[in-house]
Amino acid sequence: MRLLPVSFGLIAAAALFGSVLALLHLRPAGQAFGQSVGQGPPWPFGALHGVIGASGLAALLVTLQGPPRGVAYGVGSFGVFAAVLLGLAFLAGLFLLGVLRLGRRANFLIAVHAGLAVAGFAILSAYTLLG
Repeated sequence: MRLLPVSFGLIAAAALFGSVLALLHLRPAGQAFGQSVGQGPPWPFGALHGVIGASGLAALLVTLQGPPRGVAYGVGSFGVFAAVLLGLAFLAGLFLLGVLRLGRRANFLIAVHAGLAVAGFAILSAYTLLG
């Protein structure tokens, strides 16, 4: 099925947007996009990050319904494991959204969300390239 490269590309794009969001959120001083420090990046960036990431996760879940792949290389279960990690990252992102909407700093939650997403992306990379 051809959805696996689409899923990989969408999740890679979400990772890129997430990196920019983290840098904007954690910037030490000054202003960006007309906002003062502590306000975080504009909400459309976060919404775009979430929509792209959720779309990539959905495409991965549809891909996993197809025939198994990567069994000969020992990465047959990597797709499911990547989906679990990315699903947990999605849930952490939703929780992060709620905390940020309350006006609280959430550096630890950002790190948890990013860690889950990076681990899921790394495993998805192996599954995509070796499977």
